[in-house]
Amino acid sequence: MHGWGVFLLIVAAGGAALGSDQVAATAPAPGAALPGIGAEDLARFERGRAAFEKARDISTGLGPVYNDTACNRCHNRAGVGGGGIQRVTVIGHVEGSQYDPLIARGGPGLAANSVTVDLGEARRFIPGCKLSPDGEPIPKEANLVVFRRTTALFGLGLVEATPDATFLEIARQQPPQIRGRAAVVHDPARGERSVGKFGWKAKAATIHQFVGSALLNEMGVTNPEYPDEQLPLADPALLAGCDVTPGLEEDASGVAALTEFVQMLAPIAPLEQDARARQGDALFSQLGCDGCHVRRITSGESPIAALSFKTYAPFSDFLLHDMGALGDRVGGEGDAAPREMRTAPLWGLRLAASGYLHDGRSRSIAEAVERHGGQGARSRDAYVRLPGEKKAALVAFLQTL
Repeated sequence: MHGWGVFLLIVAAGGAALGSDQVAATAPAPGAALPGIGAEDLARFERGRAAFEKARDISTGLGPVYNDTACNRCHNRAGVGGGGIQRVTVIGHVEGSQYDPLIARGGPGLAANSVTVDLGEARRFIPGCKLSPDGEPIPKEANLVVFRRTTALFGLGLVEATPDATFLEIARQQPPQIRGRAAVVHDPARGERSVGKFGWKAKAATIHQFVGSALLNEMGVTNPEYPDEQLPLADPALLAGCDVTPGLEEDASGVAALTEFVQMLAPIAPLEQDARARQGDALFSQLGCDGCHVRRITSGESPIAALSFKTYAPFSDFLLHDMGALGDRVGGEGDAAPREMRTAPLWGLRLAASGYLHDGRSRSIAEAVERHGGQGARSRDAYVRLPGEKKAALVAFLQTL
């Protein structure tokens, strides 16, 4: 036993797991709104949901290169706003500790599709477009090609409503050997630097920022905080020949609607534990897993009453940690170093649709635990030494999340 979970008693509401028998009976379905929101907030949630499900085409700003046509095309497993089976391709050139995002070759993120996928429509509106329907190819200069899973969005409003000071205090109280680091990123909407909480590298401080960035990077839709169209293959000529909607393609009200939908998505409640899962719950603390996968955090004040001063169970500290060989080696993304990754929240883990870890490489929870490295290596090694029945108990607990 490492005792790393003790510090949670100070910043969270106790060291035990959230009692699933207390929440399972009233838990909202995945993709539903937060319980307890008023009629006005619910109406805003439904308007945002419609925007989230709306498919884009060339006339409404799609592309010229993109990964999919609507938010819910990637965030849809188990419910609207869930994870997905898609993976985004990120490239770079690495020499020693130096990472080059290969911007001149279309990096770091490569789009999977272009507006010429639908040749009939493309030829009618942009007859001179020379983009491949297969999007942007991996350039020969790339010696780093990594993938990122589409994450679930459930419960993120609670995370956003949590004061930056809470995450800084969690980091301060963590033991040195596993101490995380709060990402400090620029929020273009507020014009200030704040703690990053969203994305695999914690590069977004707010849901608004997260949504605006996704509109541009995943659908090619410009918006007030991200007004500059991405150049397909970093070639201005390709943009000029393939973009039929110059200027902003989504206004502030559209970004706000999407933001409100994500803010009010209910978190995933845990399932009731049987005896084996309860044993695994105790092992989770004994192995030190909840030193980073923090069980409980309490939000602060929010304009949305259902988010204010609520204790929630994300099983994450939302901090950056050095993950050793498990880190994806991508640098220059927000405040994160190449080997640093944000602690992945485990709430809703049982709904994962495309493998585990940031790239989906692990096909089982057990394999994902065994791949932990860097600051997670000590807990991993303790897990590996467990007898088979205790390993199975830990997995049974994680399958209730």
